[in-house]
Amino acid sequence: MEAKYRRKEYGIVLDAGSSHTDMYIYKWPADKQNGTGVVTQHSECHVKGGGISSYVGQKGAAGRSLEACLDQAVRDIPKERHLNTPVYLGATAGMRILQISDPQQSDQILEEVGQKIQSYPFNYQGAAILSGQEEGAYGWVTVNYVLENFIKYSFMGRWLSPGRPTVGALDFGGASTQITFATQQLVEDGQSTKKLRLYGQDYSLYTHSFLCYGKDQFLKALLAHVVKSQLYSQAVTHPCYPADYSKTLKMGKLFNSPCVLQHKPVPFNPEVILTVRGGGNYEYCVGNVSGIFSFGSCAHSRCSFNGVFQPEITGRFMAFSAFFYIHTFLQQITGITVNSPQQLEDAAKTVCSKTFSQMMLLAPKEESRIQDYCASSVFMRTLILKGYGFDNSSFPLISFQKKAGDTSVGWALGYMLSLSNLLPAESVAVRKALTLGAWGTLVFLTVVLLVVILAFLLLRSRCGTTKRRDESAI
Repeated sequence: MEAKYRRKEYGIVLDAGSSHTDMYIYKWPADKQNGTGVVTQHSECHVKGGGISSYVGQKGAAGRSLEACLDQAVRDIPKERHLNTPVYLGATAGMRILQISDPQQSDQILEEVGQKIQSYPFNYQGAAILSGQEEGAYGWVTVNYVLENFIKYSFMGRWLSPGRPTVGALDFGGASTQITFATQQLVEDGQSTKKLRLYGQDYSLYTHSFLCYGKDQFLKALLAHVVKSQLYSQAVTHPCYPADYSKTLKMGKLFNSPCVLQHKPVPFNPEVILTVRGGGNYEYCVGNVSGIFSFGSCAHSRCSFNGVFQPEITGRFMAFSAFFYIHTFLQQITGITVNSPQQLEDAAKTVCSKTFSQMMLLAPKEESRIQDYCASSVFMRTLILKGYGFDNSSFPLISFQKKAGDTSVGWALGYMLSLSNLLPAESVAVRKALTLGAWGTLVFLTVVLLVVILAFLLLRSRCGTTKRRDESAI
């Protein structure tokens, strides 16, 4: 019987992002109580090379790229559990873009990665392209699950509903960015709302995904915007690049995504060589980055940008993925804590004023992408403050994190929990946790009761002593 309670179940999720693929292995007790708060991360693996969408035209390459991590899964999971271990592959914005530009190639890559996964001794559950809404909602589920905002195990050995508000999720991937939070306000755009029922509690979410506003696609669109604004000259100045930085690339490599089609020249020669030199100018960088957004027209009561409805933000948020890395880099390079809108602006200005050489001395491991941090910092500032509407009071409520406890934050855990039915809709032997005020009242009454009991015992002791003295005198 004891061995049964020690036995674990396992689940695998392959997060096939636009720039790379990550594999996460999760575990939970085999005797789980209907999925209540017991799933933890067992291990992870980062696939070498680009995302699966980058293997267009390379037959079988997307599947082969997963082999090293799948081999690790074979080693990490006990052999006797292999056949019962579900494995899911979820592809995000990189494949959403490929699905738009070349649906046949998109289908072929999904088929190839599916065949590769099925060649391993796990319980294959399918490979799918997540919608932006699903990506945002699963990220929100992950954040609140690992923070134990849905349910937690008390020190008394019982499951409790913590009774605290949920936390919003801000995700910034390679090809899209998502904002998701619970709201009581009316969501005027039906495409941006999702209803969930978890552990007997109903949640109304606002969730929206902005395709082409992930870090890699934004940087590509920004450069295309700069090239267009300088009349497609073969030598351009990029205001967001460090002043001592330059690079060359073919026009075909720049204008190879649906995200930059509006900037593509006509006629177009993909073989033309483009030389890009850094300008190191913060103000011009802000102007060019703002040109990627549209803050004008809004057919709703209020909008974030590009005419997209967004209710007023409420509560605390967790920002992860590229948000975490940019925030960490800003703190490392500038020494500014970046806990307020003004500090975010000051840190971005400082980074944009530094040369490539100066930044290399401060962050040598970032050599391959250090030239992009000025643009990424300005983009993050524009998106969070001007786009989403965070201000002096709400920005400090954002926690920039890579992990919560031992679990990597992202949509993968929420995806597996939902697809494997480890998140029950109804409450399972859950007791409502006491609020802080109720705990205070309970502690106060307990103390009062103890004082009364002690006083009674002391009085009784004194009465007994007096009685014995009287009897002795007689």
